[in-house]
Amino acid sequence: MLASFLLRRLAPHKAHVLAIVLLQLVQIAATLLLPTINAKIVDDGLVAGNSDVILRLGTWMLVLTVVQVLAAVVAGYLGAVVAMKVGRGLRRELFDKIHFLPDQDVAAFGPASLVVRTTNDVLQLQNITVLVFSMLVAAPVMGIGGVILAVQQDVAMSWIVFAIIPVLLAIMLLIVRRLVPLYREGQGLVDRINSVIREQILGTAVIRAFVRQPVEIRRFETANEALTTNNLRSARIVAAMLPLVMIVVNLSSAGVVWLGGHRIIAGQMQLGALTAFIAYIMQILLAIMMAMYVLSTAPRATVSAERVAEVLATESEHVLSERPAETGAAVGPCPGLCFDNVSFAYPGAEARVLDGVTFTALPGTTTAVIGATGSGKSTVVALVPRLLDPSSGTISLDGRDTATIPLATLRRKIAVVPQESWFFRGTIAENLRLSLPSASDAQLWHALETAQAADFVAQLPDGMDTALSQGGGNFSGGQRQRLSIARAILRPASVYVFDDSFSALDTVTEARLRDALEPELAKAIVLIVAQRVNTIVSADQILVIDEGRLVAHGTHHELLDSSEVYREIVASQLETESA
Repeated sequence: MLASFLLRRLAPHKAHVLAIVLLQLVQIAATLLLPTINAKIVDDGLVAGNSDVILRLGTWMLVLTVVQVLAAVVAGYLGAVVAMKVGRGLRRELFDKIHFLPDQDVAAFGPASLVVRTTNDVLQLQNITVLVFSMLVAAPVMGIGGVILAVQQDVAMSWIVFAIIPVLLAIMLLIVRRLVPLYREGQGLVDRINSVIREQILGTAVIRAFVRQPVEIRRFETANEALTTNNLRSARIVAAMLPLVMIVVNLSSAGVVWLGGHRIIAGQMQLGALTAFIAYIMQILLAIMMAMYVLSTAPRATVSAERVAEVLATESEHVLSERPAETGAAVGPCPGLCFDNVSFAYPGAEARVLDGVTFTALPGTTTAVIGATGSGKSTVVALVPRLLDPSSGTISLDGRDTATIPLATLRRKIAVVPQESWFFRGTIAENLRLSLPSASDAQLWHALETAQAADFVAQLPDGMDTALSQGGGNFSGGQRQRLSIARAILRPASVYVFDDSFSALDTVTEARLRDALEPELAKAIVLIVAQRVNTIVSADQILVIDEGRLVAHGTHHELLDSSEVYREIVASQLETESA
């Protein structure tokens, strides 16, 4: 999984990867030659007392050392560059993908998890790429080369090399097998602690209002303790690797010195060969340690690759927009917005959120949707711009099935005021221009006046240049709703959707707003979701949704005569107002 994932990301950087491999081969070749040259200096120079040999071979050692250092530095630099580009590409790929994920998939992953996957998981893959370039290519060449050259120095002592390699490989396998499940659990715990932190930061006011700080602190400590315990367990395993390897290294070195000393005394081995053999033993052990270090971090990177690939493999809205209309679902002439037997259920859910909803909303009319909490009202309006796709049935706009309209084209025809008024960091003007980047200041003020927001914006010291915090938290709920309405009506559209967008307004402001909107949206299809009856009493048609079904539709007076559900809603609100 990890290898194939990285290879696909490294494909665009073939030239750099080839250069890194060649440079590392040059570096390792120089590293392997140094002990052999050193052995000749000891035997032919120091022992024989020949200073010319020492000078000549010493010069070659210096040249090889310079080549080794230069190759290592350039290879390391190129490896870091490629790794950073891979990380940048993955972050861009994930960010772009998240923007085109259907809403239900974003909710399924969760914002905290998506943030961790885009940052922490990509960082793990970036780090493993650096390690692969700096160690994993060099380790096998150094190990195999060290074994061959060690055997050339003395065949009789080579059994020590072949005895320690299986021991080190067994240690490496044991450590890697224990790390994989811990790292997989650890990434889930990182998601969890990020989710807790995010909830507590966003919900600070609620926590303080109900004096829940001690409870939330304990909840954070639970998540923090679980992550700490997991990290400690994996850290102990990694920490145990070095002592275990060093025990093997020291024992093998002691064995080489002891056996080599006896062979030198017996005249079966030269002193230079012993020094070279010890150097090659250390190089072999270093190669195995390098491979062990890479492989000890590979499990975490493997888990990260799985989590990143899971997001990238999720079907995006681009794919949804390319789906043809259902067979047999030909759309007849419909001049407005038409729902034809539309049902919707979340994947894996037993019950449908909407079941067989059919209605037509014509241009120049207002269609209101009302019903109890959880009846499916917001789902109806989410289906219009295809934030969700119907499980069955057909939705058409101007006689064309919306499933056959490219998403960007469809959504340019629709202006939405969401249930939650959300704003980005920036000025009021910048946030309004999200719907129409080319809008002039005069257009902005006109939209604000229509939305009954011009008065309070004009009173701000900086006017439309006033900064909004993330989410618009520095304004009241009613102010945010009016700014959100101004942003929507700024865009010329065929359909305007208001999802419970007047709930934070007082009755006087709401009445003025409805009066101001009427001439502005006179030729458009207006779809309003509301909780209050007085918001929709003048609508051309009212759809009554009950448990996902359209149980009645008509004007306010028609429904009072024909719909028991609607009468109950009206009666309950009248009782509330009179109380």
